[in-house]
Amino acid sequence: MAGGRKQAPPREDVLVAAMEMIAERGLEKLTMAALGREVGMSSGHLLYYFHSKDELLLQTLEWSEGRLGAERGRLLARTGTARERLDAYVDLYVPDGHRDPHWTLWLEVWNRSQNADEAARERQAAIEGVWHRDLVALLAEGVSRGEFRRVDPDRFAARLRALLDGFSIHVAIGLRGTDRTQVLGHVREFLYDSLLADA
Repeated sequence: MAGGRKQAPPREDVLVAAMEMIAERGLEKLTMAALGREVGMSSGHLLYYFHSKDELLLQTLEWSEGRLGAERGRLLARTGTARERLDAYVDLYVPDGHRDPHWTLWLEVWNRSQNADEAARERQAAIEGVWHRDLVALLAEGVSRGEFRRVDPDRFAARLRALLDGFSIHVAIGLRGTDRTQVLGHVREFLYDSLLADA
């Protein structure tokens, strides 16, 4: 309607735009004003909906994790060996390369979490929790089928995810000598030595 008030875009459209800006321009270019211009809202209007940039980033990460979670669910539900699905889990976990937008966002949210309130920290822990639970279930399945050594799935998952996080940070920040291919090689060697050999 001419002269009418412009409707705000749906929340998901704002989160999609935020993720696209991170991918195309980097996190440092994602300001409330720049995002507002992208979606046709004022920065004040964005703050009304998200309250702070920290909240916007956390909601964007939750949205991105929801998409990854759906993809992870499809990978883990397919037929095949536990080993094949573990390789798929690792492939999904490790960043695509330097400045991977999901990992760039993940690093920023966790860096800001030092000053986050308890509710925000619980939401971040929930993100980590689903990755961990899925990995524990996959490891337990592999152990029960005799594909993997008899490890404690929860303890092994905690160690494996720490290894994946460390290597993934190196890939995301572009540390020399740790590109995606090299990291996947290191992880597969670790899995063979600690989980698969003599299973």
